Parts: sequence; structure tokens; C-alpha cells
Amino acid sequence: MSGRGDEATCGRDEDGVSTALKAGAPAKPGPLAHVRVLDLSRVLAGPWASQLLADLGATVFKIEKPGEGDDTRRWGPPFLTDGSGAETAESAYYLSANRGKRSVAIDIAKAEGNTLVRRLAATCDVFLENFKVGGLAKYGLDYAAIHAVKPDIVYCSITGFGQTGPYAARAGYDFMIQGMGGLMSLTGEPEGEPMKVGVAFADIFTGMYASVGVLAALAHRDRTGEGQHIDLALLDVQAAVLANQATNWLVGGVVPKRLGNAHPNIVPYQVFETRDGHVIVAVGNDAQFGRFCAAAGCEALAADPKFAANAARVRNRDELVALLKPILAARASADWIAVLEAAGVPCGPINDVAQVFGHEQIRHRGMAVRMEHPAGAVDLPGNPLHFSETPVAYDRVPPLLGADTKRTLLDIGLDADAIAALRESGAIGE
Repeated sequence: MSGRGDEATCGRDEDGVSTALKAGAPAKPGPLAHVRVLDLSRVLAGPWASQLLADLGATVFKIEKPGEGDDTRRWGPPFLTDGSGAETAESAYYLSANRGKRSVAIDIAKAEGNTLVRRLAATCDVFLENFKVGGLAKYGLDYAAIHAVKPDIVYCSITGFGQTGPYAARAGYDFMIQGMGGLMSLTGEPEGEPMKVGVAFADIFTGMYASVGVLAALAHRDRTGEGQHIDLALLDVQAAVLANQATNWLVGGVVPKRLGNAHPNIVPYQVFETRDGHVIVAVGNDAQFGRFCAAAGCEALAADPKFAANAARVRNRDELVALLKPILAARASADWIAVLEAAGVPCGPINDVAQVFGHEQIRHRGMAVRMEHPAGAVDLPGNPLHFSETPVAYDRVPPLLGADTKRTLLDIGLDADAIAALRESGAIGE
């Protein structure tokens, strides 16, 4: 990252993929260039949080078990291929959440290993972990132990259900949390089976909340000198991000149900079938509905008291949608998008992932990033934060297992002989 002293800026190749390019002058330090993060998390929620902190310039030490590493290194195919086309040990899943970090292979089950982690923690501002409740206490790496060696540490624990409560000891996984947390009851067709979201929604949102929580705790520490423990649970996050659907129940007393692609509070706000595919119509207010009806040649609907106001449209949803379906089905998707955009009505296509990263706007914004990996060039999704003064610098590829072990241990005062002895004992790996 830009805060690590590397000289890098972002360019863009002829395919619209952002590339990390060497520049004549150092990039500005990232906004978190002063922050050091010790990351004992794995899979997605924790690594997503630490990747964001790394993107913002923090130095992130990813602690991994020698010889194994993060579980997601093996979650494939697809795997990154080398110049000969042979698969490497780096899965696409692992690559998606570990940019910007240093991999330090330490076996915390060995006394020498957890001593190293405590020693490294004493140099860090943030400790991030997603072990089961109490899982790190037996290694002397729980909050109380780390606080003893670094009183102002910000220690963030991510679990399925939190540090307290009747479910605290249970393991939690994104899929089951989407179900338990209500999201699957809202996702899918009304008569179909409950559906999960196509990405690990609960994990990613938990990672985002973890990042926000860490930044807030660092701000508190900088004002007061006081560290603290952040207790973050996937289930809590999933309940929180039910957003308007949660308040539809809490305020209205009606349990929300699956509506397919329709919106519970706005109509028409859904997918419609067209002559050659589908189109999204996202009418957000009455004025937009009037413009939609004018563009679609059904002006009478906008004047009908059953449909003129959004509240009436929600009450008469089924009747209105039945009237609109044959109108939308009569023309091609591209025709509708052109007509509705010209009329100022929010609308859009349904792109697959290849179309997303081929889209001119995504290409212009540099949302695919090409980085040089030891196995060869790899394209990764970019960070959506665009800073005017401290831009994200993509200068540290997702690391090979243990790639930074020796350098990290030298930096905290170990000499070559001590490192060799640790390697021989199996406490570390490179």
C-alpha cells in the first residue's frame, strides 16, 4: 500500500484494467500508514476487514499456520495459473480477500509460536481474530493477555454469535447466518424455496462493520490513550442490515415475505420480462411514475387513483404489475433502457460478471486491478474508495504462505540464528 514506502501509482491498460506502475516519486502515504494490524483471522469476514485496512495503508501481518495457511488457499478451482498454464496453490477465493498483507507463518500451538505473536502484538495497534469464543485463551492470545502486553490495543473478535448469549459457543457460517438472520426469508420468488445471496453477504458486511469499528476504536484511542475489545457477531450484523425490512416488522408488525425482485415499499420497482430478456425498472417516486407511463404509452395509469400515488400502487401492486407486464414484454431490453433513460426513469440491464467488468463505467473507474504475482499477472477486483489526496496503491499482491516471515521477525529484533532455530522446531514456516 502507499503507506509502506513503495513507489507506485495506478495506470490503466488498453483493456481498462488498472495496473500498478512504478513512478518517479513516492505515492503519498495512505490514511492508515501509521497503523499496524496483527491479523489472526481466516476465510472471509476477518480477511475482508484486514484487506480494507491494508488498502487504506495499514501494515497488516497475516498470521498463518505453517504448511497450511488460510483455509481459502485451497478453496477452488479456479486457481491462479503460472506462465506455463499450470495451477498454483493460490485459489481465486483466497486472492479476493488478501491483497496488501504480509504472510507470517507461525504455529500458535507451539509455545515459541504464541510467544512470537505476543511479541509482534506489542508492536501493533490492532489485533483481529475470528476464533471460536475462548479459542485463543488456551494459547495466551485472548484479549486479556494481549491487553497485558499492549494496553492500548484495539482487539476485534469476530464470531458467529458473539462473546455472550446462549449461542455464543456455536460456530457460525455465512450460509446458516443468512438463514437464521432472516435474509433468506426475503430472498427468492414468493412460491419458490428460500435463497441465499450469491456472495457471502453476512461475512462481507461483518468485515465492513469490523473495519468501521476498528477505525472508531482507533479514533477513541488517539483521543484518550485507551484501547478496547470489539465484540462483533455475524448474526448481529445480519439482523442489523435487514434495514427497512427489519423496521417494516418492528414498526408495522407485519412479517416481510419473499417478493422475488419486487420491492416491499415501492412499486413498480422490479425486474420485467422484455421481448429478448429482462430489464430493471426502478421507479422511486410519483413523478418518475408519471414519466414512466408517458414513455411507455400508458399515461392513463398515472392518472388512475389506484396508481397515482406510491402508497396506492403498493396496495394495488398485483393489478398494476399485471397491466405493465405485456407492455414491457412488447419491446427489446435495449429499446426500453434507451427510452426510459431519456425520460429520466431509473432502469438498467441485468449483467453477468463478465459484462460487469467489461462495462465502460467499471473500466473507467478502474475496478479491475492487475498486479504482478510470483506466478504471473493476476487481475483482482479493485477498491471502490477514490481518495483525492491519498489514493489506494495496489503494490502488495496477496502473499504466498510465509512469504514475509523472516523479514517480519528480523524487524522485531530476532537474529538469523534465532529464526533458523524456530524454523527447525516447526514454530515458523517460510
